Amino acid sequence: MRVSSAQAEQLAELGQQLRVDAVRAADAAGSGHPTSSMSAADIGAVLLASHLRYDFTRPEHPGNDRLVLSKGHASPLLYALFRAAGAIDEDELLTFRKRDSRLEGHPTPRLPWVDVATGSLGQGLPVGVGMALAGKRLDQIPYRVWVLSGDSEMAEGSVWEAVAHAAYEELDNLTLIVDVNRLGQRGPTRFGWDLEAYARRLEAFGWHTLRIDGHDVAAIDAALTDAAATTGRPTAVLARTHKGHGVAAVQDQEGKHGKPLPDAEEAIRELGGVRDARIEVARPPEVRVLHRRGGGLTLPVYEIGDQVATRTAYGQALAALGSARTDVVALDAEVGDSTRTELFAKEHPGRYFQCYIAEQQLVAAAVGMAARGYVPFACTFAAFLTRAHDFVRMAAVSRASINLVGSHAGVAIGEDGPSQMGLEDLAMFRAVPGSTVLYPCDGPQTARLVAAMADLPNISYLRTSRSDMPVLYGRDEEFPVGGSKTLRSSGRDRACVIAAGVTVHEALAAAHALEREGIAVRVVDAYSVKPVDTATLQTAADDTGCLITVEDHHLEGGLGDAVAEAFADGRPSPRLVRLGVRGVPASATSRQQLHAAGIDAESIAAAVRLLVAEAMVSP
Repeated sequence: MRVSSAQAEQLAELGQQLRVDAVRAADAAGSGHPTSSMSAADIGAVLLASHLRYDFTRPEHPGNDRLVLSKGHASPLLYALFRAAGAIDEDELLTFRKRDSRLEGHPTPRLPWVDVATGSLGQGLPVGVGMALAGKRLDQIPYRVWVLSGDSEMAEGSVWEAVAHAAYEELDNLTLIVDVNRLGQRGPTRFGWDLEAYARRLEAFGWHTLRIDGHDVAAIDAALTDAAATTGRPTAVLARTHKGHGVAAVQDQEGKHGKPLPDAEEAIRELGGVRDARIEVARPPEVRVLHRRGGGLTLPVYEIGDQVATRTAYGQALAALGSARTDVVALDAEVGDSTRTELFAKEHPGRYFQCYIAEQQLVAAAVGMAARGYVPFACTFAAFLTRAHDFVRMAAVSRASINLVGSHAGVAIGEDGPSQMGLEDLAMFRAVPGSTVLYPCDGPQTARLVAAMADLPNISYLRTSRSDMPVLYGRDEEFPVGGSKTLRSSGRDRACVIAAGVTVHEALAAAHALEREGIAVRVVDAYSVKPVDTATLQTAADDTGCLITVEDHHLEGGLGDAVAEAFADGRPSPRLVRLGVRGVPASATSRQQLHAAGIDAESIAAAVRLLVAEAMVSP
């Protein structure tokens, strides 16, 4: 249906209201990005008034469309939209960027209508892909995902991971709107106003594209209508706009990015003054999504002495968890045969998602699915999760609860060499606010921790190993997050070796060898690297005075640092030696790697002997 002249006038007026509110918010804050907001104001007006289906009184409504502002610096536009919808009032709009305001410089879920934090460019579309996948394959609810992107971020590789994946998955419930305003932060973008350049690239991936004047409300309406009617593929609306549209002093001018307008009052007069229109946003139909949670969980059983890789135990436990809970989903980066995610895929193919070799999209899809109420487990090699670190960082800002699993960690993988060895992952995940970092050493421990992760808030990371290792724990053993297990202890202990994962087995072998020499050694399995078991560490320090940490990880930021930090708040510090991987390894067998790194049983025993000898001669 064509937009009437009266409707077009109303939509244009709403666009001006959004521009004025963006100018006012940035002026009140003394900072912000009003010009980036002004370029997309007409797009926002048409979307809010004519296409978005959203109940602002029920942001948790499962049928709500999702609106992702990928160009998060244009937050004044988003907040102006919320004011127009009646979700916030005039007073709150003018708290923009102020202390304790919900209206942060870039949007975060402190606002109930914001699903995910944005602002690190290139993330909105990948997260939107996760939301669209949830709607199409999991919820099977006809909500639409609208992603408003800037043209500068179209240079990000993560965008093209998302473009490829959305086309492959035929996500016709996803619409990307690109605000092509020509100007980035420091000058013109790569393609300026060349809409054909963007269209050629998107169409090459299989997208439906539409090129429009982004200030023509009738053209915007027609394009969004076309997008909603397109089946079998996603749609990109390429909208040619002017940065700072409507105010001569800043329109299409370089050097105006990220600054309030020089004369806000004059700009507001030029835009026609303050408006107070309120939009009755269309509400979605009533729908229900039911998940079966908890109860009936039967984890895999292993006997003491069995040989099982923790990666295998992960896959088996995840499949079992998926049988008990229909909200659990698994995401793979084309390594499911190695990580054992394939075990979940065989049992629950409808909740398994192949993201291929695109780790940024892997994590982003997990974030998008978590925003839709699912419990995602995303797994790849530990080494390759590092390339998605910015998505992990922003997931924490989004307050997203996602579970990430890194397999093939450490030098213990052997001959594959350093490019495949996750040696930085513990440090990376320990640095994430609110994260949990777990590193199991056997099958039962892995299975229990996988089950626990499903109920943990924020970012949880589980590190798994490639090789089979002997089962140490019985089927009834519990492994609380934040705990540890003391595997050897006596009143004669001269030192305590603290290990995790593969080095637990090396520490036990070293302790057995030292016992024959008359040196009693305590061994602590610190499977919870964050939070670490401070109480057990303090007891070990009090009892022995000597601690040795052993980790198949670089010395910086891993288990050794976690233990050292446990004594950083005024607690008496013990003598502490840290064993870990130094430098860059080379290809060799697993045994050779552990020995070369100085973290095998022989090296641990040598370190204990030296530490005990030093303690004997110290005053």
